[in-house]
Amino acid sequence: MNQNLLEIKNLSTSFRIGEEYYAAVDDISLDLKENEVLAIVGESGSGKSATAFSVMGLHNRAKIEGEILFKGRDIANLPPSKMNKIRGNEVSMIFQDPLTALNPLMEIGKQIGEVLLLHKKNMSKEERRKYSIELLERVGLPRPDRVVDQFPHELSGGMRQRVIIAIAIANKPELLIADEPTTALDVTIQAQILDLIRELKDDLNSGVILITHDLGVVAEMADRVAVMYAGQIVEIADVESIFVNPQHPYTRSLLSSVPATDHSEDRLHVIQGIVPSLKNLPREGCRFKARIPWIEDAAHEEDPQLHEVSENHFVRCTCYQHFYFKEKSKGEQANGVTES
Repeated sequence: MNQNLLEIKNLSTSFRIGEEYYAAVDDISLDLKENEVLAIVGESGSGKSATAFSVMGLHNRAKIEGEILFKGRDIANLPPSKMNKIRGNEVSMIFQDPLTALNPLMEIGKQIGEVLLLHKKNMSKEERRKYSIELLERVGLPRPDRVVDQFPHELSGGMRQRVIIAIAIANKPELLIADEPTTALDVTIQAQILDLIRELKDDLNSGVILITHDLGVVAEMADRVAVMYAGQIVEIADVESIFVNPQHPYTRSLLSSVPATDHSEDRLHVIQGIVPSLKNLPREGCRFKARIPWIEDAAHEEDPQLHEVSENHFVRCTCYQHFYFKEKSKGEQANGVTES
């Protein structure tokens, strides 16, 4: 068994609102091995990107507590000078929106060259240009010798996303974080980008954290899945267990809200309510309780913990044992959930 490439231990990331700090990521623990894809899923506001930015050290004014161990070294709260040597080199990120991630006034080749110049100071200008063209070719861009001299606005959305990936892998990172890498791309380009990430993972033997709300992407790419809600991990297991035997009410609700071709006669489940704002987030009891009001209060723990319901399958709060969909009878429980 490979050793952990990344270990997140009791991580909390808090942002200041007024005079108080509020945790957007609240005491989460995760691990990632080499050549493994860990998907983090959940609605907007659940804490997925805040977790990724914490690992990358990209929060300017957040309070970071806990440990982020990369190859055994705690990189949480590293001074910028030391984090800059890791970020973009050993640890890289594919950002969600290439238009905001790329400098609109700089040629593509120069943007890749900046990353190389920062971490490979011995490369000449000619070598950086040649390597940039090789990277663009590697990520499947046609005529990379032309693209290297173009500006972001001259490229399509899919091409810009490939440029972002080229920048991310320029220094052959051991940890790659992909934050919604296929958002706003058409289905064909999505598939190409996912295939590319998978190939690069295998070539570089990198560990990948995939941030997404797209369960189809999760099913195709992930080895393990962590489901986040309101800053907490509510369920974590291998990808097959999550899809075949989901346990937490939130996981089951997410899966039931996605159209399935083999259940076309079933009505889609609509999750009641919305993720609470950071300031109004309940800090005691089950955070999903307000969105399943038909479940008795006694079904919830006062201080919900992660319980191992089967090997390496963890679920938060005992409410999973009593959950049923409001539109169904208790005798029509969804797959794999037993009451105890």
